[in-house]
Amino acid sequence: MKQANKAFKILRKEKIRELGLAVVKEKYGNLFDMYKQITGEDPYEIPMRIYPAVHYTMGGLWVDYNLMTTVEGMYALGEANFSDHGANRLGASALMQGLADGYFVLPYTIGDYLSEEIRTKAISTDHEAFVKAEAEVNERLTKMLNIKGTKSVDYFHKALGKIMWDKCGMARNAEGLKSAITEIRKIREEFWKDVRVTGAADEFNPELEKAGRVADFIELGELMCMDALNRNESCGGHFREEFQTEEGEALRDDENYSYVAGWEMKEVGNWELHKEELKYDNIKIAARSYK
Repeated sequence: MKQANKAFKILRKEKIRELGLAVVKEKYGNLFDMYKQITGEDPYEIPMRIYPAVHYTMGGLWVDYNLMTTVEGMYALGEANFSDHGANRLGASALMQGLADGYFVLPYTIGDYLSEEIRTKAISTDHEAFVKAEAEVNERLTKMLNIKGTKSVDYFHKALGKIMWDKCGMARNAEGLKSAITEIRKIREEFWKDVRVTGAADEFNPELEKAGRVADFIELGELMCMDALNRNESCGGHFREEFQTEEGEALRDDENYSYVAGWEMKEVGNWELHKEELKYDNIKIAARSYK
């Protein structure tokens, strides 16, 4: 480590000498200043520290040259796909891929798919599936507006966010996840009894839209904790504190958890797990270590 640090110092001094301190500051000054504020170390004097955060261990969806996934019509941009910079997941590269995909790639590739839509005739709204969905949405919106409780939508959003941050973050454990599920269910019960959504349904209403999203977040939060509790291993963005090596690395269990988990909500709070087995023909499964 000392030798590597010495090599970085020599490399940095050579680069600053080659370009000149003024040029380096002009190019990277803002980044270096932010780094110094966060770490308290001067990157002009001390090599910047790069840490492999948890999301670097996660893969991405397969996409074709146009960034379309294996699901026709569904595109994946930025870190969500495996291509280009996705293999290394370094922060700056990941950001660059998101920008490149969004600004320069997708506007030119999605047209290939959308061009066929001009041949699609107007879709009737008389279909029983549409009528049923519309009725369910109207019923849900009316219910939210008629609660007229005492707590804002933001109150529930923040309460849910704190639970997820504290107990279902990058590191989780069984005790915390069980506690989180209990707390989230209490939040859901309180939300549907005491939320206050201002405005009306027949007008532009950001509060009503927000309420619908938070209601979905509550269900999603519970689902994330359920799935994390069910998966007794550490893998990708899921690090269970009970399942790690002596060196603190993720301890995977490919024999028992090599599947995609699809959860079906039978009714509120009642989930059923469906498993889709993962089969690898072209790659060999192996645990990663950054040590």
